[in-house]
Amino acid sequence: MKRLISVIYIVLLSMTFYAQELDCRIQVNHSQLQGTTYDKLFQTMQQELYEFINNTAWTKHIYSKDERIECNFYITIDKELSSDEFMGKIQITASRPVYGTSYMSPILNHLDNNFQFKYVEFEPLQFNVNSFTNNLTSVIAYYCYIVIGMDYDTFSPNGGTPYFQEAEKIVQNAQASQEAGWKAYENMKNRYWLVENLLNDQYSGMRDFMYVYHRQGMDKLADKPTEARSSIEQAIENLKNVHRRKPGSFLMTIYTTTKCDEIINIFSEAFTDEKARIYNIMKEVDPANASKYEKIMKEPELE
Repeated sequence: MKRLISVIYIVLLSMTFYAQELDCRIQVNHSQLQGTTYDKLFQTMQQELYEFINNTAWTKHIYSKDERIECNFYITIDKELSSDEFMGKIQITASRPVYGTSYMSPILNHLDNNFQFKYVEFEPLQFNVNSFTNNLTSVIAYYCYIVIGMDYDTFSPNGGTPYFQEAEKIVQNAQASQEAGWKAYENMKNRYWLVENLLNDQYSGMRDFMYVYHRQGMDKLADKPTEARSSIEQAIENLKNVHRRKPGSFLMTIYTTTKCDEIINIFSEAFTDEKARIYNIMKEVDPANASKYEKIMKEPELE
């Protein structure tokens, strides 16, 4: 009996569980700034942001190491405004595993061009979801919640709502900040409008797209490709319906940017009638990439 307990104890020790949800790789590129004095500063910032993102418990759920959400935050510093203030952009990508395969399906690919922040080396990074402390951690935390919400939406209908609501709190708290990207009147494609679209019932069909596309489509693609493509086509129909009611939404741009290449790859192998239906829908909802979707209609080359 003692031996059995010892074995169980060893097994439990080998199973590492985390309160943290994200497996995030972060890179800070300051090559546009002249001089080498910035090297150590931004190396420290990169390490501190890495620890902030990966060591924070963003939800109340417990994740195993293999369950953590894979994402990337790529920060480009374009300009130094003062000795401790900088301006640049941040690109966020995230993906989730497809059941029964080693393939990672993209769930977010977004470039935010309005990223202005202050940073003092070794000064603790502070964040409180209920108050605005600084723009650096607020922007990072905002996108952490967006990534988590996007991931949850792919596993259960509207599963990401609690995390989008946390991102909405950050937006509300940032309304008095001087930095751009938080306010409705600035433009229609910023952090305010992203979370507004995600929580707006008029765009609920796009969140239905995320669930049906991934859980009923991608997760079945390896074993039941015809059935899976049918579910993915159903999901894409949701995009068309939303587009016809509310054309030109920011969320539609983000979804199509994220899924464009994958949709092309999936339906390049489809039957001719499927190809035509998907091609016609995608060039309607994503006219900026209409020429890319023409690849769907090309017949595969014979070897």
